[in-house]
Amino acid sequence: MGFALERFAEAVDPDFQCRLCGQVLEEPLCTPCGHVFCARCLLPWAARRRRCPLQCQPLAPGDLYRVLPLRSLVQKLRTQCDYRARDCGHSVGLRELAAHVELCDFGPARRRRRGCVSGPCGRGGGDASARGGCGSAPGVHRGGTPGVRGGSGRAPGPQVLAWRRREKALLAQLWALQEEVLLTARRYQKKFTQYMAHVRNFARDPGGGRGRDGEHKPFTIVLERENDTLGFNIIGGRPNQDNQEETPMEGIYVSKILENGPADRADGLEIHDKIIEVRQ
Repeated sequence: MGFALERFAEAVDPDFQCRLCGQVLEEPLCTPCGHVFCARCLLPWAARRRRCPLQCQPLAPGDLYRVLPLRSLVQKLRTQCDYRARDCGHSVGLRELAAHVELCDFGPARRRRRGCVSGPCGRGGGDASARGGCGSAPGVHRGGTPGVRGGSGRAPGPQVLAWRRREKALLAQLWALQEEVLLTARRYQKKFTQYMAHVRNFARDPGGGRGRDGEHKPFTIVLERENDTLGFNIIGGRPNQDNQEETPMEGIYVSKILENGPADRADGLEIHDKIIEVRQ
C-alpha cells in the first residue's frame, strides 16, 4: 500500500499514484511494459498472477525494476505533519517528515516539556527554582549548601516544592513517551499483519489462485455486515472507454482485508481475490 492521498498538502498528480491501491507510490517498481506500481502492491500480484495488473503481458518478480528518479520526485512532495490533528499546520517534504515529527512541538512528549524553556538553561530567563527548571541540582538551596531545606522545617520549602513539580513534569513526559511508543508499535503491528497476510497467501496458494488444470477456483462465501461494512476494500471496475492507450485492469478484486472484520477469517476472502458475483 502506498502513502495515503489525504496526507499530502496539495493534489497529487495521477502519474504519482499506484494503479493497484490508488495511493501515492511508495518504493515504485516498473514492469517491462512500462507500468509503475507500489512495490508492496506489485510484488504479491506478480508472484501470484504472473501477469501485469493491466493485463498487457506476462511478467515475473525478477522482471521488475526500481524507478529511482520517480521515487525522488515522490519524496519531494509536501505532506502534512502527523500531528495536524493537534493543530500543527506545518507541511514538509515527504523526505523530511520523519525528522519533523520527531521534533514537532505539537507532539505529546514535546508539549509536556514546554514548562522547562523558561529557566536559566534556556531561552526565557526567570527564576528556575520557582518553575522547577533545570538550573540547580536537587537538594541545593540558593545559598549553595546541599541538603538544606528552606522555611522553618514545619513545611517543605520553595526548593522542595519546585523539585516536586519538576518530578511531576518528568513523570508526565515519561507517560507521553510511553503513549507514543505504544502508538508506533500499533502502526508497525498493523503493517506486519498485512505483510504476513501476503506471505500466507503465497504459502497457501503458490499457483496464483488456480487449480491443477490452470483454471480459477470459484467459491461462495457468506458475510454479515458489522457496523455497516463487510470488512474488505475493492479495486477495479469497468474499463475506461476513453483511454485507448492502455487496457485497464478488468474485473473487481479484493485490495484489503480489514482486521477483525467479517471477511477476516480462515475461510474468508484473500487479497487479490476476484469478485465474480454479489448476491443479496
